[in-house]
Amino acid sequence: MLVLVLDTATPAVTAALAEVGPSGYALLAQRAAVDGRAHGELLAPQIDAVLGEAGVKPRDLAAVVAGVGPGPFTGLRVGLMTAASLTMVLGIPAYGVCTLDALGLRTTGRALVATDARRREVYWAVYADGSPLTGPAVDKPADVAPRLAEFGVTTAVGEGAQKYADQLGLPVGDARFPDPGALVEIAAQRVREGAPSEPLTPLYLRRPDAVEPSARKPALSASER
Repeated sequence: MLVLVLDTATPAVTAALAEVGPSGYALLAQRAAVDGRAHGELLAPQIDAVLGEAGVKPRDLAAVVAGVGPGPFTGLRVGLMTAASLTMVLGIPAYGVCTLDALGLRTTGRALVATDARRREVYWAVYADGSPLTGPAVDKPADVAPRLAEFGVTTAVGEGAQKYADQLGLPVGDARFPDPGALVEIAAQRVREGAPSEPLTPLYLRRPDAVEPSARKPALSASER
C-alpha cells in the first residue's frame, strides 16, 4: 500500500512516499527543506516531487500519514489542511502521528525530545526506549531542566534540545527533525488494518498569535475626554 507522509510541525517541511507491506515498510522517495516561514510555498512542490520520482499518481495512494505536532500554528496548519484535502478528494484515510513521538521513536534509554516552540520555549516530552513517558507540553527550557532528573533523562534530541543545550544540560544527539520513516512506522499497523480515517487534530498547545480583533470601543465624547 502506498502512503504519503507529511510533516510541517517544525521548520523542516517534509514529504515522503512509503510502501507499507505485511511486515514492514520502505521509503520510496522523500524531500525535506528547512524553512520555518515557507511551509505553504514548499509543501505542494515536494509532494509533486516525491510522487514524480516514484512514478506514482495521487489516485494510487492508499492513505496519508501526517504529523499533528505540537508545532507553531501557521506551519502545522499547512500540513494538516493539505493532508485533509487529499484524503477528502481521493477518498482515502488519514492517520495522525505526534511529531515528538516520531523524533523519540529511535531513542534509547531515557531521552528528552524537544523542538523549537519559538518565544524562547520548547515543545517537549520524555521517552523510554522510544515509548512516551509524558504527554507533549510547552515550557521554557529553564523550567524543563529541573524536571529531567525525576525521569532519569540522560540524552536529548531535537532542534529545541540543540538550541537550548546549555540550559537543559544534556548531551544532544544528531536528530533535529522528524524522520518520515518514523512517522510511517508508527502508523503502519493502522494502514495495514485499514483502520478508519482519523480526524487530524493539531497539537497547538497554546493559542495562535493571530486572533480576531475584539469589538471596537465606542469613541469618547468630548465631555469624557
